[in-house]
Amino acid sequence: MSNNRPALLTDHYELTMVSAALRDGTADRRCVFEVFSRRLPSGRRYGVVAGTARLVELIRDFRFDPTEVDFLRRTGVVDEAAAAWLTDYRFTGDIDGYAEGELFFPGSPILTVSGGFAECVVLETLVLSVLNHDSAVAAAAARMVTAARGRALIEMGSRRAHEEAAVAAARAAYLAGFRFTSNLAAGARYGIPTAGTAAHAFTLLHDDERAAFASQVATLGKDTTLLVDTYDISQGIRNAIAVAGPELRAVRIDSGDLAVIAQQSRELLDSLGATETKIIVSGDLDEYAIAALAAEPVDMYGAGTAVVTGSGAPTAGLVYKLVEVEGRPVVKRSEHKATIGGRKVAVRRHKPTGTATEEIIVPQGVPDRKPNDRMLQHAYVVGGEPVSLPTLDQSREHLRECLISIPWEGLKLSAGDPAVPVTVVPAD
Repeated sequence: MSNNRPALLTDHYELTMVSAALRDGTADRRCVFEVFSRRLPSGRRYGVVAGTARLVELIRDFRFDPTEVDFLRRTGVVDEAAAAWLTDYRFTGDIDGYAEGELFFPGSPILTVSGGFAECVVLETLVLSVLNHDSAVAAAAARMVTAARGRALIEMGSRRAHEEAAVAAARAAYLAGFRFTSNLAAGARYGIPTAGTAAHAFTLLHDDERAAFASQVATLGKDTTLLVDTYDISQGIRNAIAVAGPELRAVRIDSGDLAVIAQQSRELLDSLGATETKIIVSGDLDEYAIAALAAEPVDMYGAGTAVVTGSGAPTAGLVYKLVEVEGRPVVKRSEHKATIGGRKVAVRRHKPTGTATEEIIVPQGVPDRKPNDRMLQHAYVVGGEPVSLPTLDQSREHLRECLISIPWEGLKLSAGDPAVPVTVVPAD
């Protein structure tokens, strides 16, 4: 798979529908599909929209090359008419959605895809693959940022994810407020600041700990981070300061009772004159572990597995459903999976102070707007062509502002109602 074009990221059933719709003449019927979640993951009070900028680029470049079409034809997935259609495929419709970094709640229409049935339905797997993954990571990362209370976080979970998912996860974590990533591909592709230090293997390579530290400092200078828990943490700190001096930027601790060790390490560093040397902790940290360290002298957290896997919620639970055909609302009535028909418009309602109070969703209509309402949907693609999108840093700032706007109860890590209630009102 290339960085810019998904390789046949389409499900068999999507092409079954395309083939049948081409045969019966319904493939070009004007349709509206919406992406939303029926419920938030257990214990969550908000979701975070992430991955839309990546998705727009992927849709722009979404094509079926000759070898893929030949495979589909040979294996009987599509007939000749569908094979010809796929050969010439490019999306020519419109896409609107919530801004990247926006919060969402159950029922929020975070993405709307409009166009011919076939050209829209063939995108379902791509759309959900990107948004479910990135939004899950961003929501977990945002909770960690809240728990860190202003202290910096570094994303370091590449070894716990697929190689391309690792890059996307680093981007989503940065969007959510992480300060750095250890993933250099993400740094090169998205301009995310990178950081990292040596692993235990580098210490074990050398005859003793001091030799390893001396090599690292000689190469990188004192503005580096030394991993001090390969053997004995207290002696590791003494060795680090003995080699680098009190100007050493940071030490990292990756094991043990971090609350106790952080206190002891701070006292030891201060006694050695290294009062400005920072303490970085890592080791299977999630938002709960980070929150438990709030009172300890920790300067930065390194999060890996938990952030790249959504910290217990590896998918955002988003679905892609047909809600309108030729201007006519259509609904699914399956038990527990019913949908609301018609293209929807959404606004976030706020107090004059800026606190969000409600999300208003109107199917097939326009909300009755009040002075402090904010429209949530924006154009992403018009007539198949992407429009200008915010930068990653702008989306990062947007999420920061959104988190400030929700009631403080919505930032709790405990289970509870969605941070902002959603009301679906009938059109005028």
